[in-house]
Amino acid sequence: MKRVGFVGIGTMGLHMSRNLMKAGYELSIFNRTAEKMQPLVEEGAMPCASPAEVGQQSELVFTCVSDVPDVEEVTLGERGVARGIAPGGIIVDCSTSSPALARRMAEELKPRGIGVLDAPVSGGPEGARTGELSIMVGGEEEVFLRAKPVLEAIGKTILLIGPPGSGQLTKAINQIVGALHLEAVAEGIVLAKKAGIDPEKVIQALGGGAAQSWLLKMRGPQMLRGDFTPARFALGLHAKDLRLAMEAARQYGAKLELAEKVNEIFQALDQEGLGALDHSIMYLHAKRLNQLNS
Repeated sequence: MKRVGFVGIGTMGLHMSRNLMKAGYELSIFNRTAEKMQPLVEEGAMPCASPAEVGQQSELVFTCVSDVPDVEEVTLGERGVARGIAPGGIIVDCSTSSPALARRMAEELKPRGIGVLDAPVSGGPEGARTGELSIMVGGEEEVFLRAKPVLEAIGKTILLIGPPGSGQLTKAINQIVGALHLEAVAEGIVLAKKAGIDPEKVIQALGGGAAQSWLLKMRGPQMLRGDFTPARFALGLHAKDLRLAMEAARQYGAKLELAEKVNEIFQALDQEGLGALDHSIMYLHAKRLNQLNS
């Protein structure tokens, strides 16, 4: 498999596409805002006029777009990838989307001989740049095994979780855990400030113990610096992910008390107009509660 496509050249898609080309794949690309394709075109990617055209040129097509309606449009829509890709081809959706849509895509396209994997990623732009993303995959094992060599060009931890939709459910859990952890980091910083001890040293100390984590290391200092732009991961996108996660929790009858509370914080900040800023801006909520100016 040498001909690969990518639909959705955002911050994540740009780095993922570059890593695919570095691995030697012939890359066809599409993005609604055409100018975002230009850097990749200059590096050797072939621009296409639609997702369907990307499908025509590719044996496997990645999609990485913002929300559920976008996923449906670029895969199943009138100009979607499924209109162009040949039987035997594979669509790998790396968006954070709906488990129900992932299952429907797999069911609709299987009779046409098109494999579908829901394969959302975690690791942020940093992981996308280095090719060390965690990829959580839902789909049939045979399709996964055919796609895995290509996935290895963009990710380090690549796991088939289960049948279609399982990848999206796993990503929903990932986004819940991440949001709760961000809130914990924010509250820890607030307590340090209220107590008059150095929050930078607190973060360093926690980083060497049981509370260490990527989010503490990467987002804690951003909170301290007030470094919320450009967004490494936008608060509005994380709020959207939490909305999908809470919908899944209700569907399966899971009562997630802390997740519901943190979801309310994210949604309120998003509605306040802060959605384009980095998701570490949710530190603002803890600051306001404690009447801190810095």
